[in-house]
Amino acid sequence: MKKYISFALTSLIAFSACGQGPKITEEEGGKNSLANETSLNEKNDPAAKTIKTGAEQTEKYLPLLKGKRVGMVVNPTSIIGNQTAVDSLLKRGVKIQKIFGPEHGFRGDASAGVKIDDAIDTKTGIKAVSLYGKHSTPTAEDLADIDIMVFDIQDVGVRFYTYINTLQHVMEACAVNKKELLILDRPNPNGYLIDGPILDPKFKSGIGIQPIPIAHGLTIGEYAQMLNGEGWLKDKVKCKITVIKNANYNHDMEYVLPVKPSPNLNTAQSILLYPSTCLFEGTYLNHGRGTMFPFTIVGAPYLKGKFDFSFTPKSIKGMSETPLFQDQLCYGLDLRNYDTKKLRESKQVNISWLIELYNASPKKEDFFNSKLSKEMGTIERLVGVGDFRQQVIAGKSEKEIRAIWEPGLSAYKKMRLKYLLYK
Repeated sequence: MKKYISFALTSLIAFSACGQGPKITEEEGGKNSLANETSLNEKNDPAAKTIKTGAEQTEKYLPLLKGKRVGMVVNPTSIIGNQTAVDSLLKRGVKIQKIFGPEHGFRGDASAGVKIDDAIDTKTGIKAVSLYGKHSTPTAEDLADIDIMVFDIQDVGVRFYTYINTLQHVMEACAVNKKELLILDRPNPNGYLIDGPILDPKFKSGIGIQPIPIAHGLTIGEYAQMLNGEGWLKDKVKCKITVIKNANYNHDMEYVLPVKPSPNLNTAQSILLYPSTCLFEGTYLNHGRGTMFPFTIVGAPYLKGKFDFSFTPKSIKGMSETPLFQDQLCYGLDLRNYDTKKLRESKQVNISWLIELYNASPKKEDFFNSKLSKEMGTIERLVGVGDFRQQVIAGKSEKEIRAIWEPGLSAYKKMRLKYLLYK
């Protein structure tokens, strides 16, 4: 049976598009816009709220926090009902000593990749320590007045989504400083998907640390167990963790998030396409940054005449302030209404779109030029291996490329079974 949780969309920032052929506007959210899904899921599925996140099951962990000074690693996805976990737990008498914020910050108002300073949260008066600024790992000083840490951040199941790196750094700090870590688990919206090459250590970076595939098929709680069990934490330390499991959940369930997990993943469609379309960050293409539809559209000015669909990236504060091809008409693919059931059926990352755009490009020499792309990294860091670029350039088929990903992927799938908390 399919299970859903409604997904409420925050306010949209309008942008304009112009040019020949089909064009996008702020009204065209696509069939999977979050606003559309809220009422649809609740109306059509009477069991819409059967899944309960770890955070919602307060009766299971409030006793563990009673009388303790608590540090919370949280962001806007950290909610209990319609409140932030911080606000909710404060009302329940939990003593929150410090808040730790990852990329985009505790309140989620910083653009992708923007470094953040420590601050005092204006709403609660609690010190907010940035784990995406001067340091990514809590220091001994940060943890000196904390008895227990709580990690409650929504992941989307992809190696280059940086919150799993934050989890690792927090686990390492807790292990070294002898602090227990309580993990409030949340479902993985791409939990059905385990695909991609295993990260080659040569391409270890801020968007990939451990030898896992592009889509890892784990929840945060399961991944934490893998980090401990495989000895992947720095100096092979072990972190004492307690995981509050999701109730009534398994990896094959379709799960629509209650809030957007980060500014540029603002629709259910973008989250489901993200394992595939984030690879465009390693190309000389705009993949929807500077629009309200990141990761669901992709194109470039030089593809004019190759594709009819067009859009114009604009500067959008808090999302993408200097997008590639800003104020230029881009032509390419519109995937906002792509049937994501095809992804679930194939259980594969789609690399055919990247191959198609490379083949159509009149600027093949620049297609993988990360210096021009202004994005998060080279294609090697995103895919995780060194031969993908040359395979595409050489005209290898998707089937041929996938064959090279084996047997590493199969070995990972077998290893993963040791750490599963859910079917």
